[in-house]
Amino acid sequence: MEDLMGFVDDHLIPLVDKGLGNSAYLVDLGDGRALAVDASRDLRALRAAADQRGLTVAYAADTHLHADFLSGAVQLAADEGAALLASAAGDRAFPHTPLADGDETDLGGLTLRALATPGHTDEHLSFLLLDGTRELGVFTGGSLIVGSAARTDLLGADRAEELARAQYHSLRRLAELPDTTDVWPTHGAGSFCSAPPGAERTSTIGAQRRANPLLAAPDEDAFVAQLLGSLGSYPAYFDRLGEANRRGPAVLTAAPALAALSPAQVRALLGEGAHLVDVRRVADFAQGHIPGAVSIPLRDQFATWLGWLLPDDTPLVFVAAPAQDLSELTWQALKIGYERLAGHLDGGMDAWTADGGRQQRIELLPADRVAERPVLDVRQRAEHLDGHIPGAVHIELGDLTERSADAPEGAVVACGHGERAMTAASLLQRAGHQDLAVLDGGPADWAEATGRALEEDA
Repeated sequence: MEDLMGFVDDHLIPLVDKGLGNSAYLVDLGDGRALAVDASRDLRALRAAADQRGLTVAYAADTHLHADFLSGAVQLAADEGAALLASAAGDRAFPHTPLADGDETDLGGLTLRALATPGHTDEHLSFLLLDGTRELGVFTGGSLIVGSAARTDLLGADRAEELARAQYHSLRRLAELPDTTDVWPTHGAGSFCSAPPGAERTSTIGAQRRANPLLAAPDEDAFVAQLLGSLGSYPAYFDRLGEANRRGPAVLTAAPALAALSPAQVRALLGEGAHLVDVRRVADFAQGHIPGAVSIPLRDQFATWLGWLLPDDTPLVFVAAPAQDLSELTWQALKIGYERLAGHLDGGMDAWTADGGRQQRIELLPADRVAERPVLDVRQRAEHLDGHIPGAVHIELGDLTERSADAPEGAVVACGHGERAMTAASLLQRAGHQDLAVLDGGPADWAEATGRALEEDA
């Protein structure tokens, strides 16, 4: 096999989901077959990469029971006959090759060795890719990640410290690999499984030994305190998907499609308890939307906020703009286990108003017009502490449904750019709040427009 850099360039294909902040990997085994690691149920990018190289996925390995997306391994087994590789301790309810620490899989010229690295989850494995006895790289999943380690509280706050201590020993074990060993994590920047913002997505053992603050912790207690102290909130749907992945996602037998619904059908569904999600741009939603609609703009982070704010057991109806990609919307919903997709409003808001449908509006407010109105900041706690409009009330978007009564009346809602703020304003409007506005931009725009400094304390 060629040198390590040549192998990475020629055989390893990272597949980045920027919305969830994760990477899957496709490894070209050199004989028309491939290994997929931590593939999502949304297999479009993986299939495109495999088709481009004429590859069939022969092996699909999962490092752990994912909480942030449904695994695509079962689909790969159904479609391509891929052999599924996963931890024996995961008790998965579908056919797979159960692996324990040290077990090896012959990939035909390369070897995949399972390393028990609990911490992010109990049954977590890392997969060391070997060329003979030479360590090419290690798929670390949610164990060692670039500049950190993945969170340990997904199995409950009462187990977070115990698993953080397990994570300490797992990272120390991985750090014993040769410096030149590549590190290929699943979680990266943007993942709510905890990765530092702006971090590179891959690294080497040597680079992490030198630069990862957790590997610099002087002892286990310091490591645990540092890791647990870095944990913020995470989406509500994370609490469901581990078990869904243990059972195995349903196999999709055809490309999913979103049904076209008339205004009358939309009204009927809403009368039966369906939720209405408006995926148009913030400016379009501000100008006019169906009463009760929740604004979640279709972008990379759509799945995160859909899964955080709306239930997965209630039908969903969508309002989109004519040029928006309904297949993207559908796949983002399906990859986090949202199956009850009733359809989209055929003809969008034009059809709704032509049929006599009522609209509501939310003002989109320039930064220089906030004046002395109360401000509600719905960003994550770390973002808020880093700099916010003086006097702003802070309620994270993920907590807003339960805490809508704590929001000031007539608030200007703010986030970083406006998307989360409009989502928050739509939730507040649905809960009965009036005279709402959304800051067009973020706190930095307010500071520039007013010449005033942001607050950086709690």
